Amino acid sequence: MFLPVRAMLLDAPGRPLRRADIPRPVPGPGQVLLAVAACGVCRTDLHILDGELTSPKLPLVLGHEIVGTVVLAGAGVDYFTAGQRVGVPWLGWSCGERQY
Repeated sequence: MFLPVRAMLLDAPGRPLRRADIPRPVPGPGQVLLAVAACGVCRTDLHILDGELTSPKLPLVLGHEIVGTVVLAGAGVDYFTAGQRVGVPWLGWSCGERQY
């Protein structure tokens, strides 16, 4: 039912990204699996790529500012449903005051 995920992996800082098929993640409790439509690579990702942040968990798929569609929800998820379009904000903070 689930095909592998195509991704561009960073194996080591300063090296070109490598195209790979990786296992499709399974959402755990409180998590959702997204089909990514668009993904932003931010300056933090570039710091990792350039070797300016130490001890990244490698290999790594860069990018975390995402727009996608919910594919599957893990246990305890009742706010998001399959087929729903969602956005994932940057890792720092968002106010939480707006619906989108």
